[in-house]
Amino acid sequence: MDYHLPLHHAHIRYERMFPYLWIYAGLLALAGFCLDSPANIFRGLVTVVLSEDALITDYILIAGPGAALVNSALVTAISICVLYFSNDKLNGMTLVVIGLMSGFSLFGKNFINIWPILIGTWLYTRYRKEPFGAFANIGLMATALAPVISYIGLDNGWGNPFWGTLVGITIGFIVPPLSTYTYRIQNGMNLYNTGFACGLVAFICVPLMSSLGADPTTHYRWATGYNRVFCLMLCVFCFSLIVIGLFFAGKPVWASWAGYRRLLQTSGRAPSDYLRMFGPAPVLINMGINGLIGLCFILLGGGNLNGPTLGGIFTIMGFSAFGKHALNILPVMGGVALGGFVMHWSLSDPPVQLACLFCTTLAPVSGYFGWPYGILAGFLHSSVVLYTGSPVAGMNLYNNGFSGGLIAIVLYPTILAIARRRKPVLQDEDYFEHLEHDEPLTPPAPDELMEDEQS
Repeated sequence: MDYHLPLHHAHIRYERMFPYLWIYAGLLALAGFCLDSPANIFRGLVTVVLSEDALITDYILIAGPGAALVNSALVTAISICVLYFSNDKLNGMTLVVIGLMSGFSLFGKNFINIWPILIGTWLYTRYRKEPFGAFANIGLMATALAPVISYIGLDNGWGNPFWGTLVGITIGFIVPPLSTYTYRIQNGMNLYNTGFACGLVAFICVPLMSSLGADPTTHYRWATGYNRVFCLMLCVFCFSLIVIGLFFAGKPVWASWAGYRRLLQTSGRAPSDYLRMFGPAPVLINMGINGLIGLCFILLGGGNLNGPTLGGIFTIMGFSAFGKHALNILPVMGGVALGGFVMHWSLSDPPVQLACLFCTTLAPVSGYFGWPYGILAGFLHSSVVLYTGSPVAGMNLYNNGFSGGLIAIVLYPTILAIARRRKPVLQDEDYFEHLEHDEPLTPPAPDELMEDEQS
């Protein structure tokens, strides 16, 4: 593709996605202004920008629901503009990025602290003499380390805005090549690949900061009391997606449902671009159903709907276009629920509520090897994730992605060699290559194993 073509020629197959993304950003802003006054929202946005943002910093608690949702709308709008003006190819990963950015801007990302990382990624593309559009998605996802910029830049006894910006630019520069490497060693079993890469960066960055006199710490700012209002909003949103997918996506109802049923037969192993494989209708249905599943898990477990849990549900819905569906996420979530019965923690604990949602990063384990292994993956993840955040002091917002990566690296060769008697191999596909295409894909055959038989 010629990235130097005019913008209206750059986006071909899914160019019509942009207006709907803007509608989504507008709905977030409208919901914010319905829940709070403009004066309170402005004061809340100032609080958000001046927060250190380490996990868990719920913007709904510290700034109010209105400011949190407006911040989400602003970050979503910035993300849309970055994708548009970079001539990014629109595909399933686009929906993943929008889900991540809108979700995590409820508890860690804001419309200020994401910019240094985006600039760093842009400089990386200039250095490599490659189009920014090929790396825009990764740059946006690398903002998982935005709390590092906030912590250093706010000068809470250590650091200043200049050093915070410089560190952010450095992070944005190094995450893209690192993501390529981590993608290969996880073999498509961890959907939050960038989270694993960011976790490795944080494991270097945080000790270095501490050696220079910093003292970053985790936080547990967790809002309660919003279940009714957010449950209503989520139900309306999810059911609307299902109805649109069934009746208003340009396909007969039977064809839309048949596409969704075919989607359920895939493993979800990355890369699995459901938008390119099945089209918009099954993906919209999948997003709505998965969002309702996440909502039910939180409410049935006695949890709370707030910034972090809404962010988790939005993330599940985003990845519904790129690997997650009901049949491969439920076993993994069930593994976390099983851990609640045998381990010394409760499903209502805030970190465990997040693990119930973000554990779905390991959905490909369930889809590829079967539901018993999905339960095992979720069970292991429920404990590992509770400890991986401490060494990085909450600076990596995608902590579940880092934990999921560790489990995927261990489980993949173990299950493959012992249970399937096949030779473990490294993923041979390039991480960025599939992000640069929007043409239709043929879905893989159900239960297809790509690894070679052992001799």
